[in-house]
Amino acid sequence: MSDAADRREARRFTMTLPLRISPRKNQNPELVSETRDVSYQGIFFLSETNFQLGSEIEFVITLPQQITQSGEVNIRCQGKIIRVQSNPKGLTGIAAKIEHYEFVPAASAA
Repeated sequence: MSDAADRREARRFTMTLPLRISPRKNQNPELVSETRDVSYQGIFFLSETNFQLGSEIEFVITLPQQITQSGEVNIRCQGKIIRVQSNPKGLTGIAAKIEHYEFVPAASAA
């Protein structure tokens, strides 16, 4: 007997990281959230905003100094919404597949 966790191709890590999300096809404002879990292939986060299954998004995940052991590092990603689910707290759970990413050093404080 197999469950959903057994079918995952990549190990997921439960991590709460700052997240900024921008839908790619419209001019909606950037949304701020945080990840619930992360893998090298995707993320899961909760949002008050509804997303359409299959829609493309851009998002930036910020790795804090505690993880990088140097300074904050931003990972700019392009992805696609692959799952949308209701949450009893009135939020929507969003799973997004990472299709492309690049590391971007955070701006210096100067």
